[in-house]
Amino acid sequence: MDDRFNVIVSAGSLKVTDEHAVHFPHRWTPEGVSVRADFTGGHLLHLAAAGCVLNDLYREAAALGIELLGVRVSAAGGFDIESWRSTGITYTVDVSSTAPAGSIAHLIDIVDSVAEIPRAIRRGATVQRIS
Repeated sequence: MDDRFNVIVSAGSLKVTDEHAVHFPHRWTPEGVSVRADFTGGHLLHLAAAGCVLNDLYREAAALGIELLGVRVSAAGGFDIESWRSTGITYTVDVSSTAPAGSIAHLIDIVDSVAEIPRAIRRGATVQRIS
């Protein structure tokens, strides 16, 4: 198994600021988000999942009235090098907030169940060139 395809997305007080991070504007954070990832297909696949989780943490926190001071989502996975089938994606979430730990745990559980890109990947999809 090859676990080289690690990515980090972060915002707020947990935002990555090193020279390898790329910064983007972000709908829910005035200072934007940072992305640390190599530009390969494997990294971008994992970045899609991590970025979706970060976005949904902010969206669902707003709906629950939870203020997030910072968020960092790290995702990683590998590929079977003979078939290039994914060996799966794992992710971790770090949240900085003044909300009680139980509220943050509930928020993370909600996001794990509603985040669109992880849901799509879990269900599988066909990819077809049309031209």
